Amino acid sequence: MKLNDKKILVCNCERTMALDGNALAKALGADDCKVASHLCRSQLNVFEAEAAEGTPLLIACTQEAPLFIETLEEMGDAAPDASFTNIREKAGWSVAGAGDKPTADLTAKMAALLAEAAMEIPPTPSVSMQSSGVLLVLGRDDDAIDFAQRVADRLDVTVLLTPEAEAQGPLVMDVPVFRGRVAGATGHLGAFAIEVEDFQPASASSRGNLQFEGIGASGTSECDLILDMRGGDALFPAPEKRDGYFLVDPAHPAMALAALLELTDMVGEFEKPRYIDYDEGICAHASARIVGCSKCLDICPTSAIQSVEDRVAYDPHICAGCGLCAAVCPTGAAKYILPAEDATPGRLRTLLRTYLGAGGSHPVLLVHDGGWGEEMIATMARFGGGLPANVLPFTLNQATQVGLDFVLAAAAFGAERVLVLLPPDKRDDAPALAAEFGIADAVFDGLGYGGGRTELLDMDDPETLEAKLKDLAPLPGMPAADFLPMGRKRAIMQLALDALHAAAPSKVDEVALPAGAPFGAVVVETEGCTLCLACVGACPTGALADNPDQPQLSFAEQACVQCGLCRNTCPESVISLSPRLSFGDDARGHQVVKQEEPFHCITCGKPFAVQSSIERMVEKLKGHAMFEGPGKLDRLKMCEDCRVIAMAEDKDNPLASGVVPVPRSTDDYLREREELREMAQADIRARGLDADSDDGNDDGNDDGNEDGPEGGS
Repeated sequence: MKLNDKKILVCNCERTMALDGNALAKALGADDCKVASHLCRSQLNVFEAEAAEGTPLLIACTQEAPLFIETLEEMGDAAPDASFTNIREKAGWSVAGAGDKPTADLTAKMAALLAEAAMEIPPTPSVSMQSSGVLLVLGRDDDAIDFAQRVADRLDVTVLLTPEAEAQGPLVMDVPVFRGRVAGATGHLGAFAIEVEDFQPASASSRGNLQFEGIGASGTSECDLILDMRGGDALFPAPEKRDGYFLVDPAHPAMALAALLELTDMVGEFEKPRYIDYDEGICAHASARIVGCSKCLDICPTSAIQSVEDRVAYDPHICAGCGLCAAVCPTGAAKYILPAEDATPGRLRTLLRTYLGAGGSHPVLLVHDGGWGEEMIATMARFGGGLPANVLPFTLNQATQVGLDFVLAAAAFGAERVLVLLPPDKRDDAPALAAEFGIADAVFDGLGYGGGRTELLDMDDPETLEAKLKDLAPLPGMPAADFLPMGRKRAIMQLALDALHAAAPSKVDEVALPAGAPFGAVVVETEGCTLCLACVGACPTGALADNPDQPQLSFAEQACVQCGLCRNTCPESVISLSPRLSFGDDARGHQVVKQEEPFHCITCGKPFAVQSSIERMVEKLKGHAMFEGPGKLDRLKMCEDCRVIAMAEDKDNPLASGVVPVPRSTDDYLREREELREMAQADIRARGLDADSDDGNDDGNDDGNEDGPEGGS
C-alpha cells in the first residue's frame, strides 16, 4: 500500500490486534494493504524485499525501529529512507481491537494515524551552541572539590565556594579553588557569565581547613557549564530548562553523580531547535514607550523574552520550547515552529479529515507530548484497555504549545472535544492554557455548539485517565470543514471561525468573550475625542486608521487584538476595550468612528486642524492676557507657518530683543583696518598739497631758507 509516495508496512504484531487490511486500504484510498504478522522476526525477509525496491518506507511499528534501521544500514547506499509510527499502543492494543475484526472507528483511527505519519514535515531551523568543557562548580564544602576532581581529567574545572564554606584543602591541588559570593548570572550553554563579589583564591599554605588570601575583588567568571551544589536558590528561573546548568541537592550525592555523567558529554557543538519565529512587524507589545500587550513576557518561565526599546527580544539559546508565548500571543507574532512552517495545523487537518472520511464517529482529540504522554498511553495499552477507538492521540513537542488557534481549528475540522494531557512538570502552566480554553468554550457556547468541549487533564494514574476517556459522553457533532490552515495564528483563527459560524446552530452576529480575549471592539467616546490620531500611530495591526484627506478616525474590528495600546496612548482617555467576537459584515472593514471638517488657515487657506478643536481653543483663550489686542487671537486660526510669520512681524512681541548685530569675521576687521589706513594716507596727501599751495601764495617774506635754531634767533 502506498501513501504520499511512501510504501506503508503494517503488522498485526503476532495477531495481538485486529487489523483489516482491505478496510484500511479503502479508508486511505489505496488498492490493497498487505498485513504482516511478524515483520520484525520471522517475516524480516518480507521487510528486506520491500526495502530492496528503494521506495521510501513508513513502518507502522516504533518498538522494533532499531532492528529495522540496522537492517537498512546493512544495505548501504541502496537503503531507502524510512520513518516509523505507532498504531499498536495508540490504536490496536485496545478493547476495540481485541476481537477478530476491528470496529469501524478503530479502522478509521488507524487510517488517520497512518495518513498523518505519511506527511512530509519540513525540517526545523536550529541554533548552534559551542561548549569547550569549561565547568564551574559552585559549592559549600569538600563535596564540591571532590566532585570537581572526578571530572578534572575530562573537563576544565574551577571550584567556587561560598564565603562561609569550610573545606579541607586537597592533597593535590589539581583544580583551582576560590571563594566568593555569587551576585548574579546570565547566559546559556557555552556562554555563561557569573558575577562574583569578594573573590579570593585559596592559599597554597593552608593547614587544616582552606584559607584564602588577598583582598576580595569583584569580577565576572565565564564558563560553558555550571554544577550548582550550594543548596540555595537557583541562579536562573526554571533551572531544569536551562541547558548546561545543573542544580543538585548537596544532601543527595547521587544527583551530583548523575549530573557529572551528563556534563562529561556536553563538550562540542550542539544544535538546538529554534522553537519560536518572531515577527516584530505585528507585535503589539509597545509603542513610544507605552506598553500594550505583555503576555509573552509575563508567562515565559525561563526569561528568554525581554522587552528592549519597545520591542520583544527572543533569545533562542535560552528558550526551552514550552510554547506558552505562542499559545497566548494575540497577533501571532510569536509562532511555534517545531515542526516548521504550517506542519502542525496541517497534521491536524489530515488526522481529523481522514478519520471522518473513513467513517469514524465522535472524534476526541487527545493532545500529549512525546515523553510523559507517550508513556501514559503505552501503559494504558499494555496493562489496561487502551485508548477508546474514537480518541485520536496527537503528539506535540510540548503539550503547552496549544493555543486558541489550535483549539478553534481542531473544532472546525470536526473534533468534538480537545483534551490536553499535561505532564507533572507543566502543571504550573495550566492557568494560562485554561484561559485560552475558556475563550474557546465561550465561542462554542455562543454559537450554539455548547461548552465543555475543552479540558486540561493532569492525571498521573493511567487507570484514572483510561476511565476518564471511557466515560466521555458523545457531544453534538462539529463541522467537518475543509480549508488549508496556512499563515500565522490570526489567519488560521479567522478561517476556523468562519467555518464554525457557517455551520453554527445559532448564527448570531456577536458573541461576548471574557476579558483578555484577542477579539473585540474599541469603544471611543466621540464627544471627548479631538481626532489627534495618537491611537492610529500606536495601533500595531491597522485596526485604527485615519484619512489623509480629512480629519477622520475609522476602526476595523476584525483586525483588533485588544492589546490596549490605543487605550493607553489616548491623551484624552476616551478609549475603552470591549472583548467580543463579531461576525457581521461591518466588522470586516473599516467603519468611521468620528470625522469632522478641517479648519483652514485664515491667511494661506491650508487645512491644518480640526474645526471644532480650533473653535474650542479660541473660545477658551479669548480672554487670556497673551491674546489681548487686535489680531492676536487670529494667530490661533493660522497654520504653523503663518503663525510664526505673524508673531515675527508683531511690533509688540514681548520676546523682541532689538536689532540683531550682523556677525563680523576676521576678514571684516582686516578690510576695515585697510580702509582706515587708506583714508589716513589720503588725508596726509591732501594736507601736503595744501601746504605747497600756501608757499606759492607767500607774501615774499620767505627767503627760501629753512628756519633753524640759528635762523630763529
